[in-house]
Amino acid sequence: MLTRRHFTGIGAAALGSLLRADEGLPHFAGKAKRVIYLFQHGAPSQLDLFDYKPDLAPQRGKELPDSIRKGQRLTGMTAFQASFPSAPSIFQFKQHGSGGVWFSELLPHTARMADQICIVKSMHTEAINHDPAVTFFQTGFQLAGRPSMGAWLSYGLGSANKDLPAFVVMVSQGKGAAQALADRAWGSGFLPTKYQGVKFRAAADPVLYLSNPDGYEPTARRRFLDDLGKLNTLKLEEAQDPEISTRIAQYEMAFRMQSSVPELTDLSKEPQSIFDLYGPDARTPGTYAANCILARRLAERGVRFIQLFHRGWDQHGNLPRDIKGLRERQCALRNPVRQCVPFDELENKTQGVP
Repeated sequence: MLTRRHFTGIGAAALGSLLRADEGLPHFAGKAKRVIYLFQHGAPSQLDLFDYKPDLAPQRGKELPDSIRKGQRLTGMTAFQASFPSAPSIFQFKQHGSGGVWFSELLPHTARMADQICIVKSMHTEAINHDPAVTFFQTGFQLAGRPSMGAWLSYGLGSANKDLPAFVVMVSQGKGAAQALADRAWGSGFLPTKYQGVKFRAAADPVLYLSNPDGYEPTARRRFLDDLGKLNTLKLEEAQDPEISTRIAQYEMAFRMQSSVPELTDLSKEPQSIFDLYGPDARTPGTYAANCILARRLAERGVRFIQLFHRGWDQHGNLPRDIKGLRERQCALRNPVRQCVPFDELENKTQGVP
């Protein structure tokens, strides 16, 4: 008797044969082994950074045309706003690289890498508030409950280092206002929880409860985990709950991380030249620059997906002032062969950039 599963298998085989045709393959074989994902939480102003709109200049102060707004609310704060004057960027833009990519004066170091990066300007969402937009950016859906990008990669590719998680998250705080950031931004959704991101903190213990209590020897921890594993295995046989398997695996991962994480976070052997590349904050735990160094070290050790959230990009009250202040501190985002410079020196420093 043929079952629905039989026909599903035939369909999958047929789909596989179609995807093996030339038109179903990418143009180039995949080369990426690991991902370091830098997320500027709070919404950097693309109009002032890389999305050049010269036609806005003559519209300065004029009312936003109805053909653009179409009567819709623009933000959660404009429900009762009657006027919507246009406001072009006050910063200067120039073209860079062989493709003539536009960058503002706020991104001189990024501009030097114009031919090595790709800027996607087509992504958008109908959400008018931060949380659903961030959820969409991380999961592909505005409503919570779906796996994050890192969780999917962890699920699909597994770990390349048995002593570290496949997906690690770090959060730093800039000078600007901080939007709320929920842990579900790196959650596993409906996937087993072992695929969610493991958050590293700026503390003596980067991972909560990783260290043994005072007077508790590693051998005692090993015996405890062995006994606990036996109890959990009995419960798994009884309840058949896959989350119990996750719990067993995560306890074992935590035990191995007791050795791997201290070595990872010990920056004492990093040469001064590395700290110079990442800027003056690189020696301060929890800063964006310090997290970037840890991200590099995680990638070197085979961690698949490292995500850095940097909060402080929610600029409402005084965007021109606040975005300049953030730019001056973002040494970790610059071209690492050059030093960060004060904002008022940028005009001279960026002359003649190819």
